[in-house]
Amino acid sequence: METFRVKTSSRTDLVDITGEVAKAVAGSGPRDGICVVYVPHTTAGITINENADPSVRHDIMSVLDGMVPWDGPYRHAEGNSAAHVKASLVGFTAVIPVEKGRLALGTWQGVYFCEFDGPRTRQVHVQLVT
Repeated sequence: METFRVKTSSRTDLVDITGEVAKAVAGSGPRDGICVVYVPHTTAGITINENADPSVRHDIMSVLDGMVPWDGPYRHAEGNSAAHVKASLVGFTAVIPVEKGRLALGTWQGVYFCEFDGPRTRQVHVQLVT
């Protein structure tokens, strides 16, 4: 398993980590299998989406903020319940096929770390299963 860090710059942030994930997979040699990308945090997530138009990231964050506002009727005392809900909606893992040591992503796809309670420095785990 490979682990790398992601530093986010705002409360809500989508960071393209495709290059780091691809590097971790390539380091394991030219093998086929599946890549599991996992975030060990309860207020962050992982998603795969378009990486050509940055407005897609903005739209995703905007819709999630509208669906799960920060000032909702939450009971969690830390004040970050919205981040927990958003992370649960997005999910904590992504599974990507690997062919000959390369991620089998679509032409416009990228892997994104989703920050919902930043800014922070977070960890991402990448495991190749063959």
